[in-house]
Amino acid sequence: MKNDTNRLQMIKPTKAQRKPLRSALPFSMFLVIVMIAVVYGLMNDNNSIIIIGFVLAFFVSQSVKVAQQWEKAVVLRLGKFHGLAGPGIFFTIPIIDTTSFWIDQRIIATSFNAEQTLTKDNVPVDVDAVLFWMVWDAEKAALEVENYREAVSWAAQTALRDVIGRTMLSEMLAGRENIDYELQAMIDKRTEPWGVTVQSVEIRDVIIPEGLQDAMSREAQADRERKARIILGSVEQEIAASFVEAAKIYGDNAIALQLRSLNVLYESLKKQGGIVVVPSQIADTTGIGACLGMQAQLNQKLDSNKQGCEE
Repeated sequence: MKNDTNRLQMIKPTKAQRKPLRSALPFSMFLVIVMIAVVYGLMNDNNSIIIIGFVLAFFVSQSVKVAQQWEKAVVLRLGKFHGLAGPGIFFTIPIIDTTSFWIDQRIIATSFNAEQTLTKDNVPVDVDAVLFWMVWDAEKAALEVENYREAVSWAAQTALRDVIGRTMLSEMLAGRENIDYELQAMIDKRTEPWGVTVQSVEIRDVIIPEGLQDAMSREAQADRERKARIILGSVEQEIAASFVEAAKIYGDNAIALQLRSLNVLYESLKKQGGIVVVPSQIADTTGIGACLGMQAQLNQKLDSNKQGCEE
């Protein structure tokens, strides 16, 4: 009950909204007429002129009204609807006509929420949303509902609770746009008889219990690890398939295998100062032993020729 009272206080229009500031034109006209009447009465030494001036100034100031560019004034004549006036200056008959409502026709933003509302899968959530709406028919807004601002806010709140009760938590977290459109349609249908149209509805935040947040976080982490393992396994399969294909090629072509072996050895000896130990099996397979023996004999012959030249 306390939460409902707080929400009711939140959605009530402010004093400035209920009683907007009016133009200073009526008061200015009142002062001008009174001053003219006083001056003219004193010049002619006639107090009745001053009294008549005060009465005339009162009626003129009460008949002149000014509506702002975004406003519509609802005029009642002897308690019955007479018409809409504004924006700009307009005149009414004092005492007979009353301007009971000033309708703001700009787009209005209203925040509303639903606290501890159960979703379709019985998860309590707190949802905050913003409603953008405007009055398209000032007559209906003034005559069909007591307080159209409060009525729109309550209609939005009840619609939000209805939508939450029909929606799974996963759908609410993943598909906010669909919920926004559904809320807009529901609220617009309820407020149309009041002369109000809904421009859009936007859900700002969905708050779920902390325990459920931790569980969802662990679930998301486990899902990411599972996907990473699947990707790693796929890569390993591709690498293994490449090795199998290469082994078949080398098995059918001995020269290709020798060239590959020599290439591996070359890559190992590219860095200066490197020492490579070649197993005997690899040396026999690649013929590297014969190559090294021939190189040793060539180096020995060159050394002997160099010594003979020096002698």
